[in-house]
Amino acid sequence: MDPVDEIKRLYYETTRATIARDLARAVELLKSLPSEEARERAAAFMDGLSQMRSEWGVRGGDTSNAPGPRGHRRAGGRPKKPAR
Repeated sequence: MDPVDEIKRLYYETTRATIARDLARAVELLKSLPSEEARERAAAFMDGLSQMRSEWGVRGGDTSNAPGPRGHRRAGGRPKKPAR
């Protein structure tokens, strides 16, 4: 599949659950594009993916220190103890 077509597919099929992975894949595909013309064709889809990630509040890649269900940062797999 053409890399620009794959970026376009990622844009249309991404979800909140897959946006970090899909955006990382799209960046790798963008890096492989051989010409400025191809990068310009992909730019709108890349911008859209980035905006979705921002709107959904998703951080890229590493989620090991992401806020837990109560908003606390996880340390060692356990929720942070509340202050006394």
